[in-house]
Amino acid sequence: MKKAVKFLSVILAVIVVAVSFAACGGSDTPAVKVIEINISDEEYAFGVDKNQPELKEQANAFIAQIKEDGTLDEICNRYFGGGEPVGVTSAALDASKDQLIVATNAEFEPFEYKNGDTFYGIDMEVAKLFADSIGKELVIQDMNFDAVVLSVQQQKCDIAMAGLTVSEERAQQVDFTDSYYAASQRVIVRGDDTRFDNCKTKEDVDAILNSLDSSAKIGGQNGTTGQSYVEGSDSLGFPGLQAQFVGFANGSLAVQALMNNNLDLVIIDAAPAAAITTSINAVN
Repeated sequence: MKKAVKFLSVILAVIVVAVSFAACGGSDTPAVKVIEINISDEEYAFGVDKNQPELKEQANAFIAQIKEDGTLDEICNRYFGGGEPVGVTSAALDASKDQLIVATNAEFEPFEYKNGDTFYGIDMEVAKLFADSIGKELVIQDMNFDAVVLSVQQQKCDIAMAGLTVSEERAQQVDFTDSYYAASQRVIVRGDDTRFDNCKTKEDVDAILNSLDSSAKIGGQNGTTGQSYVEGSDSLGFPGLQAQFVGFANGSLAVQALMNNNLDLVIIDAAPAAAITTSINAVN
């Protein structure tokens, strides 16, 4: 995991809530914690406009190249290994120019997030390099996550780069490139929650989650795999839980609701879960 980089957008979102919890549970008890067991395994890929097969071919060649020459590892190291993230600026949309229009949801650190008008994240750095490699100007369209795939399907954008999990349902809307990142879902709980402390395996975590009844509330980001895990998804192989899913625009807001005792737990992707909890606990 990257060293504690205090991204302003995250801190502003959580600092007011975090400070109010500063005295809770003693100095050795974090405000929130991640259960370090994967409850799903999935692949991230880019979603390409089905009417642009040549763009998919270019993207696949590019992904293969940055995997082989170590560029992708270098980018990931800037977010997981303590390196310095590189900001990316979007050009203004201009139909008269040769542009690559990328749909994203810039509230999914460390894959995409913003500081002012500058984009950061693994996907954003890859998007910039890809646009350069095919001689196009990069335009980044920031939107709600559940609109990302639709915007490409409707040909408003060329490609979706948003920590996008490959699924059969989404594959009906966009063409997926080859995978570039292996992801997973993890559970976040309050720091004093001991229910999962003795869990050793995915099955142990699943057993606790499956024991929750309909009065339990599980938070997550709208339109993501976490929502599918709770509500069930045939295409992703999730039978679903009895607990209610409560959706938020981003993972940080879900964790805030958890800290305010409005949720029982949160399920989001492992990398954002680590980034959010690190930022919250650093100011707690």
